[in-house]
Amino acid sequence: MSNESAKTARAEWGTRFGFLMAMIGAMVGVGNIWRFPFVTGENGGGAFILAFLILLFLIMIPGLIAEVALGRYAGKGVIGSIREATGSGTAVGLGLIVIIVNIALMSYYSPVIGWTLYYMLHSFMFTFTGAEFEAGAFLGDLFADPLTMFALHTVVMGLIAAILYLGITKGVERVVVYAVPALVIALAAIAIRALTLPGASEGLAFTFNVEWEFLLMASTWQEALAQALFSTGLGWGIAITVGSYLREYDDVPLGGGVFTAVGEASIGVLAAFAIFPLVFAFGVDPATGAGLTFEALPQVFMEMSAGGLWAIVFFTGFFLAAITSGLVITEVGVTTVAEETRLSRGKAVLAVCGLIWLIGIPSAYSPDILEFGDDTFALWGLPLATIAILIAVGWFMGPEKLRVLSVNQNSGIYVGRWWNVAVKYVVPVVMAAIMVAFAIDFYGADIMIAGMVVIVLVPIVSFAVMKYVEGNREAPTTAEPTGGDD
Repeated sequence: MSNESAKTARAEWGTRFGFLMAMIGAMVGVGNIWRFPFVTGENGGGAFILAFLILLFLIMIPGLIAEVALGRYAGKGVIGSIREATGSGTAVGLGLIVIIVNIALMSYYSPVIGWTLYYMLHSFMFTFTGAEFEAGAFLGDLFADPLTMFALHTVVMGLIAAILYLGITKGVERVVVYAVPALVIALAAIAIRALTLPGASEGLAFTFNVEWEFLLMASTWQEALAQALFSTGLGWGIAITVGSYLREYDDVPLGGGVFTAVGEASIGVLAAFAIFPLVFAFGVDPATGAGLTFEALPQVFMEMSAGGLWAIVFFTGFFLAAITSGLVITEVGVTTVAEETRLSRGKAVLAVCGLIWLIGIPSAYSPDILEFGDDTFALWGLPLATIAILIAVGWFMGPEKLRVLSVNQNSGIYVGRWWNVAVKYVVPVVMAAIMVAFAIDFYGADIMIAGMVVIVLVPIVSFAVMKYVEGNREAPTTAEPTGGDD
């Protein structure tokens, strides 16, 4: 089959709304409601949010535009798109870096989706408005029950496999167009009630007062970088994959870059309004860790009129948004495996979901392992994967070529040559500087050692595997790269 015929047969998003909701769906739930609150609480509140917003607009918009544009230009999954940028050869290993990081991240995110499923089921039993309900004990009982955690992880990966089996428009798009709006409505209602509780003003002060000394800490910037990458999906291969299903007349800069970044910032602020007033109103430690959201949020429903119903709306929306993130994250591996092997889509779904389920078992059994995995792959793996993509675009393909042929194609916002400089120099240098500063500050610590293992080992494995694979490909289907253009 020729390249052109392969492109013609490829599925597309049915509507622009479906594409935008897929981009938003990949970040809402993962980035904002679960991870954003506890890393904010651990890193100085308002100072962390300021660093997060700076990096969101400095790095994420140019990066997301690059990923979506590359995906639409190539019309392929991560490895196929990277091959389109670099040409066949060992450098295609840049794409495998992204896939490895993506699967590692999804392996510990699946158990978190399981937590949302558990809370959703209990919302239908009106557990959170019962007279005997105690949020900390409820979460502690769940974490102390590894069999239930394992079962939830298994159910989640089974659901994801079933939905992905249906395909991109029948499966993913039908879920995201309802899940994301429902969650935002419920979150807004909770924020309104939370702001009226005694002590809410302390939560707002914690969230928006900037303690400037935190901005001098490398850890604040490294965590903010990881959060921005985690929230927007940059470096996961999500934007490449979602962009590969984008229709040629859709707008890359507006939808893929600006809309996603602005949407992320807006949902983040809304989540802050909802969660931190609750944290202070109910005396929860802001530095509780990964369980912060699950300990703080359920306490508001007893204070709300028709709280039981609001709990159902919120946790149903939270679960749907969380599993939407899981769907889009897993689709990255499925699309690539289906394209790069002889497996059918159905077999690719089973292979990828089975691998994630297997790797995720330790995180399902232990929240401590889950947190260590998050520290390792969010802090180090995501920046590594993002830099890998930017190297492919900035130094192999050349940003000017992509800017002319894909970024500004049918665009409502013209992207100038500043973007070339940002993708090739500014974004990689800023990210590398933050990582180096963090490594120096935490020299010899477990988190630094684990990060160095990821930084060194993942590229070595990726380049070795792709050197072998590319050397044995029977008939390369892509043109060799034309080289840099600026």
